[in-house]
Amino acid sequence: MALELKDEILIPAPRDVVYAALNDTAMLKAAIPGCEELLRHSETDLEAKVVLKIGPIKARFGGKVVLDQSGAPGSFSLTGEGSGGVAGFAKGGAVVTLEDRGAETLLSYNATADVGGKIAQLGNRLIAGTAKKLADQFFASFAAAVTAAEAPAADETA
Repeated sequence: MALELKDEILIPAPRDVVYAALNDTAMLKAAIPGCEELLRHSETDLEAKVVLKIGPIKARFGGKVVLDQSGAPGSFSLTGEGSGGVAGFAKGGAVVTLEDRGAETLLSYNATADVGGKIAQLGNRLIAGTAKKLADQFFASFAAAVTAAEAPAADETA
């Protein structure tokens, strides 16, 4: 089953700060819903373990993500795949763009995924709704963390 998500969020921090935060594994781990582990093996290779509940199915997914930072700091892309054992699998990618808006940054993303196994049997509406909810939770947590990290820096310059 194919899935597509698009959205944008205005983050009250400069683009270089947002880009750095997107490359900070501790900040990402804290923002990813259900993330138990996030390891950086190289500048471009990450590995994650995430526990997700999709409808009646709760599963631990292990996955690998490869980053393409050739468009940095204005954009980057990622591809990845994960497996939840008998629950199923997901693979896909995303393009993220960061647009400078003065003291703020407009983060836009376009993500696609293919889902298979038991989770694919749950139906497109449930999976799409859950994916959108998880994306919203991630970006809200991420934006709050970036904003909180920026606050002390702004206080020091005042």
